[in-house]
Amino acid sequence: MTGPLVVPPGVAPVALPADVPPEVRRRLGECGTLLPPFTDAHVHLGLVDPAPLRAHGVAAVHDLGWVSGAAAAWADDPALPRVLYAGAFLTAPGGYPSDRAWAPAGAVEEVADPDAAAAAVDRQVAAGASFVKVALHGTAGPVPDDATLAAVVGRAHARGCDVVAHAEGPGQVARAFEAGVDRLAHAPFSERLPDELLAAMAARGATRRPMTWLSTLDIHGWGTPTPEHAVALDNLGRFAVAGGRVRYGTDLGNGPLPVGLNARELAALAAAGLGRRSLLTALVGDDPPAGLVSFVPGPAPARADDGAVHAAWLARATVLDLADLRDPAFVPPAAAPGGAA
Repeated sequence: MTGPLVVPPGVAPVALPADVPPEVRRRLGECGTLLPPFTDAHVHLGLVDPAPLRAHGVAAVHDLGWVSGAAAAWADDPALPRVLYAGAFLTAPGGYPSDRAWAPAGAVEEVADPDAAAAAVDRQVAAGASFVKVALHGTAGPVPDDATLAAVVGRAHARGCDVVAHAEGPGQVARAFEAGVDRLAHAPFSERLPDELLAAMAARGATRRPMTWLSTLDIHGWGTPTPEHAVALDNLGRFAVAGGRVRYGTDLGNGPLPVGLNARELAALAAAGLGRRSLLTALVGDDPPAGLVSFVPGPAPARADDGAVHAAWLARATVLDLADLRDPAFVPPAAAPGGAA
C-alpha cells in the first residue's frame, strides 16, 4: 500500500486494520498511495481557521505559542488534527512578541529571572503543554539572560518537556544550543552558521537530547525567496548533510501560507538537498497520531524522479480515518485538494 516510495528507517509503515474489507483495500491500492500521517511541527492556530487542515493533508500540528485555554480547546476538537501545544511564549520583560498586535493577552509570559522562568514553565505544563516555547529574538528587544534561559530549559526538562526556541539575531542560535534547547522553531536565517556549530548540533544526540530544526522556509518571501530564505536554505542543507534532524514546519499563521500541506515548503526542503526518504521522515515526524493515515491520490512518482517531483506529489495528500475504511462502501478521494504551488 505504500507504492514505490520506500518508508525510511524509523518511520512505521502503514498497517491497515484486519477488518478493512478487501474491496476497500483494492480501491485504495488502485487509486493512490497510503503513507503514515503527516505533522506540521510549527503552527499558530489562533491566526488561521484550522478547519481545512485535515482535508489538506495535515494529521497533527504543534502549536508553538498561544493562549493555553484556546489551545486546549483545539486539542479537544475531534474535527481538527491532533493538537499538541506549547502554551504561552516565554520571553524577557518587553521582549518579542509582547509588543505584537497579533499576540493576545495570555499568549505571552514575561519572565525576569530564573524563579519566574521556572514558575512560568510550571504554569504551561499545568495547562496541558507538551513542550515549552522561549523567545530569543535579539533584534526585536530584550531576551532572557543566560541564567533565566537555563532555568527555562532545566525546569522544562525536569517536567518531561522539550524546549522550542525562536532564535533570531546574531549569536542567538548558539545560545540556544549551549543552553540545551531541543528544537529551533525556524531554520536559522539571521546568519550563516559555521560548519563546526552545525556539526555539534547534529551530533548532540550522543550526549544530550538530539537537536531538531523546524523548517519554516516559505515564510521568507512566500514563494518569492528573500535573502533570509537563502541563508536558511544554506544552513538547513548543511545541517542535514551533517546528520541533523529536520522536521516539516510552516509557521502557519505567519503571512499568506496555505492551511494544509505547503508545496512551496516541501519544494524548498527538496532544494536544500532532502531526498524522497528524508522528505517523508520530515513530514511524519517523531510521534505520528494513531488511527489516521495519509492518502495521496493518483500514481506515485518513480524512484528516479528528483526531490521536487516527490515534494509536489506529497503535497496532494489528504488525511483518512482508519475507522472510515471499515465501511465496504468507502471510496478514496480521486483528487486531494493539494498544497500551495
